[in-house]
Amino acid sequence: MGAPRIAVAVVTMGNRPDEVDALLESVAKQDLSPARIVVVGNGCPLPDFAERLSLPGEVTLVELDENLGCPGGRNQALATLREFGDTDIVVELDDDGLLVDPGVLSRVRDLFAADPKLGIVGFRIADEHGETQQRHVPRVGASDPLKGGYVTGFLGGGHGFRTAMLDEIGDWPAEFFFAHEETDLAWRAVDAGWRILYAPELLLQHPKTSPARHAIYYRVNARNRVWLVRRRLPLPLIPVHLGVWVLLTLLRTRSRAGLRAWFGGFVEGFQEPAGERRPMRWRTVWRLTRLGRPPIV
Repeated sequence: MGAPRIAVAVVTMGNRPDEVDALLESVAKQDLSPARIVVVGNGCPLPDFAERLSLPGEVTLVELDENLGCPGGRNQALATLREFGDTDIVVELDDDGLLVDPGVLSRVRDLFAADPKLGIVGFRIADEHGETQQRHVPRVGASDPLKGGYVTGFLGGGHGFRTAMLDEIGDWPAEFFFAHEETDLAWRAVDAGWRILYAPELLLQHPKTSPARHAIYYRVNARNRVWLVRRRLPLPLIPVHLGVWVLLTLLRTRSRAGLRAWFGGFVEGFQEPAGERRPMRWRTVWRLTRLGRPPIV
C-alpha cells in the first residue's frame, strides 16, 4: 500500500484575495506537493489561481451561486474530491491562514500513515506573534497550546481528515452554516471509534480574531448548540449541557443585545428541526470524559 494521497481544500467568500494568494503560495512551498487543490468560491467568482500562481498538482475551482456557510462550502469541496476518487487525506485551511513551515503536509501524511484509526488531525492556530488564543486549544481550562495528544475536538481553521472516516460518518452539518459544526463532526467521529489528534507542530498562522465579529454570531451560536445536543447527546445529558451553557453565557456576555440574540437563537433551536437524531453511545460519553472534556462542557 502506497503513501496516503493528500488534497488541500480552501473555501473563500472572495473578500480576502491577497490572503488567499499568500495561503496558496505557502501550499506551493510545501516539501510534499498535494495531488489536488480545490478552491470553493462561497457565493463569489474566483480568479484563475493556477494561471496566476505556480501551484502544484491539479487545481479545481468551484463557484457557488450563494454563500452556503463554512460547512456547506467545505462539503462542496469534499464532493468535488470524491468525483476524482483519488484522495486519502483532505487538509482544509481557512482562506486567511498561512503555512509558515514547509513540512506541514508531509507531517500530516506521516501522522495518518502511522495510525490507521486516526480520523482527524487538528492544527495549532497562532497569530503572527506566535500567540494561540485559549479558545483555539482543544482542551478545557488554561491548557498549554504546545501540548499535543489525543483530544475530543479540532479547529475548523486548519485540520486534516481521513476520507475513509468521512465516508463512514458523513460530512459537515451544512445546515449549521457557522458555529459548532466542528463539535458535531468530532462527536460523530469519536462515536464511530476514530481518534482525533491535536498536533501543535502543525502551525497555521492566522490573524487574531473574535467569533463575535460576525453579525450572526450570538443567534447561530445558541441555535446550533441546541441543535447539536438534540442530535448527538443521550436524553439525560441534554438539560445538563444546556444548563451549563446558559450559566456560562450569562457570566461571560456583557452585551445586552448579544444576550437577547443568544436567547432568541436558543428558542429557535427548539422551534426548528435539528436534523437526524443519532445520539452517541454512553461509552463515547465516557471516552470523551477520559480525554478531558465530558460532553456537558
